[in-house]
Amino acid sequence: MYYDVAIILITTAMPENAPLKTFLEIPYDELEKLNLEAKALQSSYTPEALEKKYRDYLTKEKQLKAVTLCFTDIEGRFHMLDYDKKYLLESAGNLTFDGSSIRGFSAQSESDLWLSVDWGSIVWLPSDVFGSGKVAMFADVLDKDKTPYSADFRGQLKAYLDALKKKQGISAFASAEIEGFLTEGVDAEQNYRKAGGFTLVSTGGYYHSRPLDRLRQFIDAAAEAERAMGFQNEKDHPEVAPSQFELNFSYTNAIRACDQIQLYKLVSRQVAAKMGLTATFLPKPVAGVNGSGMHMNFSLAKAGKNIFYKKGGLPAVTRAAQAGKDGLSELAWDFISRVLNHASEICLSFNSSVNSYRRLDPHFEAPNQIKVSPYDRGSMIRIPIGNERTARIEFRSVAPDSNPYLAVFTLLRTGLEGKKLARDKDKRERVRFLPDNIHDAIRQFKASEFVGKILGEENKQKYASYKQAAADRSPKELGAIVKSSEILFHHEVTNQVLWNRF
Repeated sequence: MYYDVAIILITTAMPENAPLKTFLEIPYDELEKLNLEAKALQSSYTPEALEKKYRDYLTKEKQLKAVTLCFTDIEGRFHMLDYDKKYLLESAGNLTFDGSSIRGFSAQSESDLWLSVDWGSIVWLPSDVFGSGKVAMFADVLDKDKTPYSADFRGQLKAYLDALKKKQGISAFASAEIEGFLTEGVDAEQNYRKAGGFTLVSTGGYYHSRPLDRLRQFIDAAAEAERAMGFQNEKDHPEVAPSQFELNFSYTNAIRACDQIQLYKLVSRQVAAKMGLTATFLPKPVAGVNGSGMHMNFSLAKAGKNIFYKKGGLPAVTRAAQAGKDGLSELAWDFISRVLNHASEICLSFNSSVNSYRRLDPHFEAPNQIKVSPYDRGSMIRIPIGNERTARIEFRSVAPDSNPYLAVFTLLRTGLEGKKLARDKDKRERVRFLPDNIHDAIRQFKASEFVGKILGEENKQKYASYKQAAADRSPKELGAIVKSSEILFHHEVTNQVLWNRF
């Protein structure tokens, strides 16, 4: 009799085919609405108001199980920790992690660092890509005394932008055009040597793929996920090289733009893996075709106005020297001049891997020339056609495997604080070139007093030492064949086992 009652109770409490787990799974259209609303609130709410809002939300939403906190190390690797929701709400001011286990962070003797939650950075995640019941937030890294950690360039960029806004009323905006390649097999980079190279999934080219081929299916799935995450996609398409892709999303504040770069690469890799493929952001995974860049579109604004724009361009007295380059303000031209002047010594911040120097080849529309042009795509800086709203500078020499926070931080401080390029009116301007290998880039980076000033001497030496460790495993003369060493010891794709061989 006892057992009969027990059975009755169980069947009453648990209807047939009822799910055991009911974690949050939000349809894509609702996800997009939530994320766009959160994106809009970033600029209109104070950090304190945002924290209260999302604390209240997390408390009330019973189907959320975890919050994924994201941060980026000095080389640009993306790290994620899942915190139980209840624990996060109770302990948000006391979150620590082992910094000595993160390359480029603290030494073993220093170890623990803090994570400071950026509540306004919340992103609701597509459950079919990230799993159900999760949201993501970004975090800034703090030192043991809870001051900003110097090697965390998200925090460094954020602090610099806050100071710029407070002192001068200036805000920075950016968007990135990030190219990548789609290859056969999961973990194709780690298996590069065994497989004898990469196998591309498409032989098409620019804007050219069949509607339902695997490249197009990947692009569609990745774009749908990004759109749902509030990226505000603009266009997505196959790029010039076979099996190459690019998904463009909207202009936004510089911090948000960098966050989206990290999420873009993560989403691309995850969607590709689900298809049994690899999305790689190696700048030049295949010799003989165009490489992948991360063209950084950049402008400054004040009081809601684009201060890189000037109607009619430069004054008549300077127009002859800047023929064809109208539409930018004197401030924008000064910004360009400073970046051009320091281009070689800051190159390592934008091209951080052995492989990235293969891409800087003018035969494949790559920007190796230290100059500015409205049309020449071999120039490191291009001036796109624009108006009062869209006027901007396009920095074409940034590689897709760079640390986006470090790249934008370097770009911003160089453009505002660097020394202007000196020109001799009596001499014809000579064409200068970026370093064509990582060894020369490291040498100029380490020797630069200016780099030490903007990044800090400790960060300069720390960053250069990691770049040197990878460089020493590849020949200085790259040659025509992509070497397995520049793939296997690449900072974005290698695993702990490989790095322990150093």
